[in-house]
Amino acid sequence: MVHNKVTIIGSGPAAHTAAIYLARAEMKPILYEGMMANGIAPGGQLTTTTEIENFPGFPEGLMGSDLMERMKKQSERFGTEVITETISKVDFSSRPFKLWTEFNEDAEPITTDAVIISTGASAKRLHLPGEEKYWQQGISACAVCDGAVPIFRNKPLAVIGGGDSACEEALFLTKYGSKVFMLVRKDHMRASTIMRKRVDHNTKLEIIYNTVGLEAKGDGKFLTALGIKNVKTGETKDLAVNGLFYAIGHNPATEVFKDQLDTDETGYIKTQPGTSLTSVPGVFAAGDVQDKKYRQAITSAGTGCMAALECEHYLSELDV
Repeated sequence: MVHNKVTIIGSGPAAHTAAIYLARAEMKPILYEGMMANGIAPGGQLTTTTEIENFPGFPEGLMGSDLMERMKKQSERFGTEVITETISKVDFSSRPFKLWTEFNEDAEPITTDAVIISTGASAKRLHLPGEEKYWQQGISACAVCDGAVPIFRNKPLAVIGGGDSACEEALFLTKYGSKVFMLVRKDHMRASTIMRKRVDHNTKLEIIYNTVGLEAKGDGKFLTALGIKNVKTGETKDLAVNGLFYAIGHNPATEVFKDQLDTDETGYIKTQPGTSLTSVPGVFAAGDVQDKKYRQAITSAGTGCMAALECEHYLSELDV
């Protein structure tokens, strides 16, 4: 039977930051980075992002995949063992905790004294025709991450969504775009009153109700228009935009943990305020798997650090 002192499940900034701290503390962490877990390559959502300009220490910016490769090399440099397998089943009912990978679900479990979960969350997408072609070439699911890049500056932009997050993203984009359209499927927004007022009073914002996206169109390289449809009249037309941002929510990668840990109504792992502590002592959560508000690489890295320090303290008290 394989036994680890601490096991990290995940592959993004939270996972590798936790690994760096634990490896330097000589905890010999084992990191399961997954094999296309949740349909995303090891490295998490940043591997689907092009240039990152808001991560401290890189004034010239760098590709998301490059940033994650650097983090991985750094965690391995200090002794983290990275395994490219996906954890598909867990048992947190007693310690040592038990883990199974997709390749050994019928075999003896891997056991571990502590677990850090940093499996992230993936943005919901509409999978419109043309979306894959223009993903990160005009289409994004994070305005805060991508809204300031040059291809969007002083250009017409669109946000799909009608909740508070959509309002926040649209308001943020007004700093950079020449005009921002909000496409709302119904005849009203579900955003809070205060957010609706802020949107209504912003002269660079236009809300288009009863409208859905049909097709992403472009010049072969970048997005130039979005085909839209009025769901009441059936009218279709092209909306000239150079940026399309989805703000229709995220799906946390917590399916394997849902019967083991306390989660909220949308599946995010609950942690004690200001900590990475979950409902099970010895199991910690970091990054987007427990953060539905900020969802930034730097905040994920910060919670990865918190999880590592709290995990180290937990293990020292166990004297393992």
